[in-house]
Amino acid sequence: MTRLPEAIPVGGSRPKGRGAGTKPRNAAIVIAVALLAGLAQAPVIAAATPQSPAATAKAAPAWEQPSQVIETAVQQVLDALNGHRAQYRKDPAKVGQLLDKYVLPHVDTELAARLVLGRYWRTATPEQRQRFVKAFYHSMMVNYGSALTDFRSNMLKVYPTNLSRGTTFATVRTEVTQTNGARHSVDYLMHMTPNGWQAFDVHVDGVSYVKSYREDFGAQIEQQGIDPVIKRLESGEKPNQLAHAGGAKQ
Repeated sequence: MTRLPEAIPVGGSRPKGRGAGTKPRNAAIVIAVALLAGLAQAPVIAAATPQSPAATAKAAPAWEQPSQVIETAVQQVLDALNGHRAQYRKDPAKVGQLLDKYVLPHVDTELAARLVLGRYWRTATPEQRQRFVKAFYHSMMVNYGSALTDFRSNMLKVYPTNLSRGTTFATVRTEVTQTNGARHSVDYLMHMTPNGWQAFDVHVDGVSYVKSYREDFGAQIEQQGIDPVIKRLESGEKPNQLAHAGGAKQ
C-alpha cells in the first residue's frame, strides 16, 4: 500500500494568483481536461501480480520528467482527435477508448480510488470496490468526456519540471484557457511507481478533486450506504450531484 508523504514537492512553476479556490463544477472543458490527464479511472481494479526484484528492475522505465509524461499523453489524445472530432462528438464512448489507451497507463487508478473512498475503501468488499471504480469512470465519461472534442492544444500550457533522478513525488502545474478567455490552474499530483510517473490527484484552481469527491461521496455513503451511491453513479448521475441529492439510508 502506498504511503503518501506529509508534503509533496512541487516541480515547476506558474504565476500565482490564478483561480478562486472553488471547484469549477460547471466548466465542462476544464473538468474534461482534468479528466484527460489525471482523473480517468480504470473500469476495473486488477489484482497486483507479484514480481521478483529482478523482473521489477528490468521493467523499470528510463528517467523521464513528470511534465513530459503529461505532455506526451495529452499530445497523443490530441493527435487521435484531430481530423475525427465529428465522429467523436457522435460517439463520446470513443473518447473513453482514447483515455484508456493513452492516459490510464499514467494513472495510479487504485490509489486514486482508495483516496476518494477514504475510510469506506477499507470496509468495502472487493466487488464494491470494482463496481465503484467502474461506475465513477462511466459517470465521468458520460458527463464530461464529450467536452474533450472541443479541446485544442493552445488551451493547455504545461509548466516544465526539472526534478533530479530519484525524486518520488511531484506536482505538475498546468493552465487551461477556456474559449471565453477564462484561465484555470490544473495541477497533477504524481508519484514514481515501477511503471513510471503516475497521477493520483488533480487540483483545479487549488481544489483537490480527490478531497472534494471524498467529501461528496462520504456524506452520501454515511447517509445511504455504499451500494445506493454506486447504483446512482451506475445510472449516469454526475459525481458532484451526489452531494446535493439524498435519500434515507435503508
